[in-house]
Amino acid sequence: MTADPIQLPVPDPEPSRLPEDDQEMTFFEHLGELRSRLLRAIVGLIPAVAVGWIFKKEIKDFLVAPLQPAWERLNLPGEAVLRFAGPADAFMMYMKNALIAGVLLASPWIFWQLWMFIAPGLYKKEKALAIPFIIASTLCFAGGAVFGYKLVFPEAFTVLLGFSDETLVATLFVKDYMPFFRRMLLAFGIVFEVPVIVTFLAGAGIVNWRQLLKFSRWWIVCAAFISMLLTPQDVYTMVMMLIPLVALYFVGVGLAYLISIFQRQPSEPSP
Repeated sequence: MTADPIQLPVPDPEPSRLPEDDQEMTFFEHLGELRSRLLRAIVGLIPAVAVGWIFKKEIKDFLVAPLQPAWERLNLPGEAVLRFAGPADAFMMYMKNALIAGVLLASPWIFWQLWMFIAPGLYKKEKALAIPFIIASTLCFAGGAVFGYKLVFPEAFTVLLGFSDETLVATLFVKDYMPFFRRMLLAFGIVFEVPVIVTFLAGAGIVNWRQLLKFSRWWIVCAAFISMLLTPQDVYTMVMMLIPLVALYFVGVGLAYLISIFQRQPSEPSP
């Protein structure tokens, strides 16, 4: 008859591996916290939108500027101007432009509120990523918008307006051009957040670089589908969105690999 094995007490997890604010929250408490963070984000957004309204004409000229090179390259008649037919079209354009500019200006504050909403469920080491997460999110979003504005839009307008001829004249209206431009600007900004999201998932231990690399072939298919949905479906714009989607994913995989190296703890000799 054999004796039962001795059960050794299991040590508690190390304090550094426990969430700092590890407390149970009900579903409605989570909703309350989400509402609080949304309200704070909106409060920070209001002055940023006011600044956008003050510079509304400069923002309008900035958004129309990529149209001019395409207009001149195609030798289209007249100037690259926008027209409006409805009495409120110009006012609504300025309001929406000011809102988008406000979102861009307030993006660090908005990202901070997003981080503070998810931070209580993270470990101490993961919370240390707060400032890098906010800075990287802001820079990547701005980088995507600049990439679209400088490299994609002038050529895309050249392709799209190139179908004009003597009997098919381009006349651009505010209510058509501005929503298209704003949607594309935001789309490229969001696309450039891919490495931030991938790196965060790896840093939080949700995925590792091997899983990400294995998923890469499916990501290429997903990226092609996303590009098709977010672009006006001309080949140039789709390719110019597909390339950064795929390239930035692999940048995120590389960063995930570096994270795995830094998180690997050397084994300590037993006493």
